[in-house]
Amino acid sequence: MAEVCLSGVTKRFDETTAVDRMDLTVADGEFVVLLGPTGAGKTTTLRLVAGLEKADQGRIEIAGRDVTTASPTVRDVSFVFQQYSLYPHLTVFDNLAFPLRSPARRVPEPEIRERVNAIAEMLRIPDKLQNKATQLSGGEMQRVAIGRALVRAPQIYLMDEPLSSLDAKLRADMRIELKRIQKDLGATLLYVTHDQIEAMTMANRIGVIDQGKLIQVGAPREIYEDPHNVYVATRLGQPAINLIPRDLIPAGVAPAGTATIGARTEHIRIRKVAENTAQGKVQWIEHLGDQNHLHITVGDRKVTTLVEPDTDLSVDDGVSLELIKPLYFDGAGERLRAGT
Repeated sequence: MAEVCLSGVTKRFDETTAVDRMDLTVADGEFVVLLGPTGAGKTTTLRLVAGLEKADQGRIEIAGRDVTTASPTVRDVSFVFQQYSLYPHLTVFDNLAFPLRSPARRVPEPEIRERVNAIAEMLRIPDKLQNKATQLSGGEMQRVAIGRALVRAPQIYLMDEPLSSLDAKLRADMRIELKRIQKDLGATLLYVTHDQIEAMTMANRIGVIDQGKLIQVGAPREIYEDPHNVYVATRLGQPAINLIPRDLIPAGVAPAGTATIGARTEHIRIRKVAENTAQGKVQWIEHLGDQNHLHITVGDRKVTTLVEPDTDLSVDDGVSLELIKPLYFDGAGERLRAGT
């Protein structure tokens, strides 16, 4: 595997800047996730690394070699797309073997069999090797698509929302499998998604991207606990962070210039009180089994937090709220630190 380094990389499409002066290093053996909404520039970044798009500015290195203008065939990367893109008339074995049988590689058949069987065992689909692709479940097809990338043993794996078309249960299973495989292989992996759970559970580091700009890069907990601005703060957390005016709820001494307070569920303390002393009212409770989402109105604002499943709160109950060590943001949405 190899380190990948983007330095000042920019890509424009007509008047649109899809990737804007991006600096990003993916270390050898690291699992980095680019997180952001549709149109943020995530897929374009992958395509630039793969050589499917040419950078207008900047430099791209793989294993210390400048590949900025190199063709895709010499970059030695594997790309897993959002759709499975399997050959339906081929067996699972032949789908997995296809990259090794290309004229550019000409891998001997005994070696192909060895590598395909090893990948099938890793993906836990050895009993499916003689099945046609059309005979597989969605989860099995995605495993084959991932396996077709793994079998080549490239320098870096690029994955473009490969789990987005799976149902919730399969996505959860595949997150675990993909992280296990990456760890077992020691693979260098650059993965893009808009799904915060995928980012939090799989990444060594997350890069939060917006309109082609890399806003913040860090470990999942760092991104969650110490966001640089409102945009980053809203990328992670379920329920989403509450963004409320400075004086709506008692929150200790806010830094000078605070316009907005960010309150995650762990920042909020709630007490049930008499209606005539209440700051807010319980509007709705979502029962989710092991926890509840509690929706509260405070003035004309809504605040959402988590409560235990055995809470004694009910709809229309009056509550008081206090914020403990919340996040503070200025009028432009930039982070302010307590004590500054």
